[in-house]
Amino acid sequence: MANSINNRLPAMSTLGPLVALFIACAVFATQSPQFLSGANFSLILQQLMVVGVIAIGQTLVILTAGIDLSCGMVMALGSIVMSKMAVEAGLPAPLAILCGIAVTTLFGLFNGLLITQIKLPSFIVTLGSLNIAFAITQIYSKAQTVTDVPPMMSALGETFGIGGTQVAFGSVLMIALYLGVWFWLRETASGRHVYAVGNNPEATRLTGIPTLRVLLGVHLFAGVLYGVAALLSVARTGVGDPNAGQTENLDAITACVLGGTSLFGGRGGVMGTLLGALIVGVLRNGLTLSGVPSVYQVLITGILVILAVAIDQLSRKGAR
Repeated sequence: MANSINNRLPAMSTLGPLVALFIACAVFATQSPQFLSGANFSLILQQLMVVGVIAIGQTLVILTAGIDLSCGMVMALGSIVMSKMAVEAGLPAPLAILCGIAVTTLFGLFNGLLITQIKLPSFIVTLGSLNIAFAITQIYSKAQTVTDVPPMMSALGETFGIGGTQVAFGSVLMIALYLGVWFWLRETASGRHVYAVGNNPEATRLTGIPTLRVLLGVHLFAGVLYGVAALLSVARTGVGDPNAGQTENLDAITACVLGGTSLFGGRGGVMGTLLGALIVGVLRNGLTLSGVPSVYQVLITGILVILAVAIDQLSRKGAR
């Protein structure tokens, strides 16, 4: 009986955020006639697409019982590198984009090597990486916004029509990435290894699974995703902003926690994270339309995070 309940936990962890999302939508629909419009939901997705992609990488790290505090600033560094390479160095846009993604990937590799080879805690490693990425971003950009980026770098910020609603290409890319990573985690052996490492790394190692390689691969892949998020940031704003990324790390962790991913590792998934990101986006959008000051939006989000972690802790105790 207990085993059957435990087997259903991933589905239950996704069901809770889904119910919460529907309740939030129902409440805000009564507060503002604009809330349920297609244009408003498209706006929510556009506002989420950068944090949403960062949160995919954050989810993978958390599933292995780690955490990445550097993700937002690494994304900001990637956006500055690709925009400056295109605007000031004169590189073709595709090559400039690859340079930015290469930088974020190197940070993922750097974090992964320190965690797997020197056995440093992910919290300490990524806290240090956050400060390093912030300093490099400010030095390299001279704290100046990079403007006049080539059209190709802002293409994902463009929209196309679906039933009279304008949808950003970047929003479609975000959803496609979620679906791709969801399939990988669910249907492939390497994806299941991520869960195994988060559940019990020592037992996983004894079964012959290279746990250190899995951890390194997760951080490397997360770095690639931060590079994609950097491109989406440039596409959405049309500039390379050195002051971007200062809250995205906490927003990404919030999306993961609200989506049912356990901070203790081994439980959760990216589709829950997508729901968590949507919950945050819907709350902020709905409260804004209702005229609630932004400081209360932050307050409510903080309360929800604490509740989600408390529920996760209680469910773990109940499963023992």
